[in-house]
Amino acid sequence: MKNVLFRRKNIGELLRKKGDIQLKQTLGAFDLVLLGVGAIVGTGIFILPGTVASSHSGPAIVFSFIIAAIVCALAGLCYSEFSSSVPIAGSAYTYGYIVFGELVAWLVGWALVLEYGLAVASVATGWSAYLSALLEGFNITIPKAISGPFNPVEGTYINVPAIVIILAIAFLLTRGIKESAKLNKIMVFIKVGVILLFIGVGIFYVEPANWQPFMPFGISGVMSGAALVFFAYLGFDAVSSAAEEVKNPQRNLPIGIIGSLLICTLLYVLVSLVITGIVSYTHLNVSDPVSFAMQLIHQDWVSGVISLGAVIGMMTVILVMLYGGTRLLYALGRDGLLPKIMCELNKKYKTPIKNTWIFAALTAFCAGVIPLSKLAELVNMGTLLAFTVVSIGVIYLRKDKSIPSGGFKVPFFPVIPICSFLLCLFLISQLSVSTWIACGIWFVFGLFIYFIYGRKHSLMNKE
Repeated sequence: MKNVLFRRKNIGELLRKKGDIQLKQTLGAFDLVLLGVGAIVGTGIFILPGTVASSHSGPAIVFSFIIAAIVCALAGLCYSEFSSSVPIAGSAYTYGYIVFGELVAWLVGWALVLEYGLAVASVATGWSAYLSALLEGFNITIPKAISGPFNPVEGTYINVPAIVIILAIAFLLTRGIKESAKLNKIMVFIKVGVILLFIGVGIFYVEPANWQPFMPFGISGVMSGAALVFFAYLGFDAVSSAAEEVKNPQRNLPIGIIGSLLICTLLYVLVSLVITGIVSYTHLNVSDPVSFAMQLIHQDWVSGVISLGAVIGMMTVILVMLYGGTRLLYALGRDGLLPKIMCELNKKYKTPIKNTWIFAALTAFCAGVIPLSKLAELVNMGTLLAFTVVSIGVIYLRKDKSIPSGGFKVPFFPVIPICSFLLCLFLISQLSVSTWIACGIWFVFGLFIYFIYGRKHSLMNKE
């Protein structure tokens, strides 16, 4: 039984034969950087700087963002070595299969399904709220009953805009990643342009007195803030899920992962400095702090543009996270752990159309009827679990002599992988008990599926 549960994939065999079904290699380094920025810069930059600064970090939220970025960067270096050495779809799931075996790989994959699914659903819900606010500026009102999750007390029954945006982006993804990447590129430029507009206008209204006291909640506030703003960096790991569709992955994947992290950290720090300089952190506990700051200094036109930028920005997050989830399900189906329908490619578009619609339908249902505020931390749990596996897994990866030489290597080995592993464990310890319980239920359900279906149908049985 033990040998069956922890049977591992051979890297050399994976690289020689990825299977009879393959995805087209169309993405370059610049595409990957924009894919990363598209996934990372979303709800985090438009909401978190205000809410976390007001109740946890104060103006020192810049340190919270930097600490979270350091954790992500260390994990990102480990991801880079894995993705350049093993350019196969599946991200952390595939890496876990190679170094720890099938059961660990399944649990990591199951955690990532939760991360991608809830991220898509929660961002779509936020997108719906920003869209409603934007339309109200034009005196267009979406009926309350169809603009929020099921809550008869509040008078909302289904979130139609959230469902529509998920299904629309799913349709785009079925056309092919190259076409999706083109649209993502346009939306990312608009989104970053809006953020730079906020920084460019807001910097002239900064009052240094608002930065005092700089660290009102002490070091503990900065650290708890770091655990919360970690949510703002979710998505860079989705870059590695594109591994099989990347030209020259040994060079381009590390550039995509680390490049997108650096750009996003710089944007987060600048926005946080400006926003806490314009408004005292004590007044920032609002759902739209960036627009709120612009309205406070009577720059209403900038506020309107920012709302538009938020709507566009969140669409790129939905696009990339939905993409990451479909490619993960593709890898699980190809390995036999889920039904083969998950890895069937359309003959014309060479994309997994069936799994895209299945995943989109499930996430659209969650976005449409389930309030996701209580489940937001589950997204962090799934990601951090994947990070810990990848971080410690690099140490085992180096021992495998079948890996082709010439790929990216983590510097200061093994210090950086060990630091990344310990920091991820620390952030997991900061999550609430209710999150641990909900995550435990999800994993029990996942183990049930594995032992009933996955273990019997795994392709490893044939080997």
